[in-house]
Amino acid sequence: MSVNPALVSTVAVQGALTLRQIFATVDAQSCPHSYNFHMHTVCSDGQLEPEALVEQAISIGLVEYAITDHHSVSGYSRAKAWLEDWQWRHPASIRGKSRRRAALPRLWSGVEITALLLETEVHILGYAFDIDHPSMQPYLQGYSRRDSDRAAQKVIAAIQQANGLAVLAHPARYRRSAEELIQAAAQMGIDGAEAYYAYDNPAHWRPSPDKTRTVEYLARSHGLLRTCGTDTHGKSLLKRL
Repeated sequence: MSVNPALVSTVAVQGALTLRQIFATVDAQSCPHSYNFHMHTVCSDGQLEPEALVEQAISIGLVEYAITDHHSVSGYSRAKAWLEDWQWRHPASIRGKSRRRAALPRLWSGVEITALLLETEVHILGYAFDIDHPSMQPYLQGYSRRDSDRAAQKVIAAIQQANGLAVLAHPARYRRSAEELIQAAAQMGIDGAEAYYAYDNPAHWRPSPDKTRTVEYLARSHGLLRTCGTDTHGKSLLKRL
């Protein structure tokens, strides 16, 4: 059965609009128990199987989350398939108590792409994009490109052409200052910046206070959305490593 491309595009646009509304509610307390939009699996450089990540998301009680493997949506696809199977195996009524499927954590498509911004290597997160859109295919091959496609403006445009949202990951972690990078990315039309991030990797995750204030202020000043995520690479979604 053929799929109407226009219908797929409409659904993707609606998804991005919904996620934009969710990002508008994110604050320093959102992560890691309600929202988590930056996590990795064994499909890039993480230690969690995608299926185990979803199990943790459910047990933690996450509301919205995204798997953002580097240059890959394999982990997202595996997690999505596992979640659909989980829903089938757990009907709406469990032991006589009503359980709405809508209460399960909502998984969004995601990816982390290496790009060049102001001649500096940065990471750009993509969310809610159509994973089959032609514009995204050069960036979903499991490796960082080394040609002109790495230019931040091209990466941002590719994500947005696929009806997704582009976000500058951990802006205070690069060789150039957050002020320079966020201003440049905003001029290129980026949608948001990862404002709430644990740069110092504490045992119990929490946004780094000083850098959070800086990035939050810069994002607001440039009219950008503010996101959060643990950048999990280890076995727990509640910390970075």
